[in-house]
Amino acid sequence: MASIFTKIIKGEIPSYKIAETEKFFAFLDINPNAKGHTLCVPKREVDKITDLDRDSYLGLMDFAIKIGRALEATVRCKRVGMTVIGLEVPHVHVHLIPLNEMKEATFQHKVRLSPAEFEALADKIRAELKKNPL
Repeated sequence: MASIFTKIIKGEIPSYKIAETEKFFAFLDINPNAKGHTLCVPKREVDKITDLDRDSYLGLMDFAIKIGRALEATVRCKRVGMTVIGLEVPHVHVHLIPLNEMKEATFQHKVRLSPAEFEALADKIRAELKKNPL
């Protein structure tokens, strides 16, 4: 059965898409630790990061760092943290979290945004990516 991320990639479930390439997809986390919390995923459904082949792993990291730079330029933060946990969804995903405090990296601290706030934020990040395309 397809993961929730595969359904998002295919457009079966709506998302606040940030960027897409032939192999990767980035979208805002709808239950964010901090404003701008973004998920980067390979389009090919792979369960664990250790199951990725070397090229896919390096491609995902390259994609994620470009998205992370756009986040840093868009969301006020001290830095963008990166983590790979993957217990909740059996589809490799990299969390990019704009950080100002350590609690934002704990997955115990959540912020709420309205649909309009999510869309405005996604627009700003996409505009930043246009300055430095993937």
